[in-house]
Amino acid sequence: MKIAVVGATGMVGTIMIKLLEERKFPVSEIVLVASEKSIGNELKFNGKIIKVIGLEDALSKKIEIAIFSAGRTISLEWAPKFAEVGATVIDNSSAWRMDLSKKLVVPEINASTLTANDKIIANPNCSTIQLVMALAPLHKKYKMKRVIVSTYQSVSGTGIKAVNQLENEINGIQSEMAYPYPIHKNALPHCDDFEANGYTKEEMKLAREPQKILNDRSFSISATAVRIPTAGGHSESVNVEFENEFVIHDIRKILHETPGVTIQDNPDTNTYPMPIYANGKDDVFVGRIRRDETQGKTLNMWIVSDNLRKGAATNAIQIAEYIIDKKLI
Repeated sequence: MKIAVVGATGMVGTIMIKLLEERKFPVSEIVLVASEKSIGNELKFNGKIIKVIGLEDALSKKIEIAIFSAGRTISLEWAPKFAEVGATVIDNSSAWRMDLSKKLVVPEINASTLTANDKIIANPNCSTIQLVMALAPLHKKYKMKRVIVSTYQSVSGTGIKAVNQLENEINGIQSEMAYPYPIHKNALPHCDDFEANGYTKEEMKLAREPQKILNDRSFSISATAVRIPTAGGHSESVNVEFENEFVIHDIRKILHETPGVTIQDNPDTNTYPMPIYANGKDDVFVGRIRRDETQGKTLNMWIVSDNLRKGAATNAIQIAEYIIDKKLI
């Protein structure tokens, strides 16, 4: 299996390479692709030194699966080119997520919709993935009406420039800023650009993407996305109103039995999900599970996940594993 990682030198790209090793992905040859400034750089894969090449060179390599994490602009231009020469593209950018002709996939939820004709497959937004991992099994049983979610997102979701800003501010160093304000000892209610309706693009992704993944527009989501000074891991406070009544014990049982979800919820021992414990792990962690006492049929919970792994790299690799397992390439 000839695999390309496009954006191999970026934060998500390097984790993708690591995961391909960890998960013993069936790679006969790996092609590492990056921007012109990174061409010629050397990276390790399974103990071998691999030189980074450019997109044009990679296009001629007869790639079978190309996993993109190089940004929307690159994906819009190059994903179709790779698909045209026979590659199945799994794209981690926002380029194709809401394209009606492309599948938006979280493998545990809707991988079964994929076919051999799907040559460009979209990876959802990091905050969306962890949200739907917990909501999907509950929606199936109780049918959601309305979801209110507030996110507390790591600077790593913005990229290396933001990580450097936080580290430099902690150390009292003046440097280039990824945000319009300091992030150290601060919280910015501002993830991605603002749209005309007053919401940010990140908030609208959270509103729209779950409906597409679940193929259901009968529920609505209202989101507020906040950037906080953590180095890795996104957290979400989630309030869900259902059409059907529920019992908390059954909620816990459903989530406990959901692949990829781990419950951490014991107030007696101060056990609840936190980014520091989700770091480096692939599961989505759920805790603070409790009934909303102000409104019927409504649940509160707290969801945490490593945004660079399950929120990006792991989900993409899982899609690749699925299409190989089902012989869709």
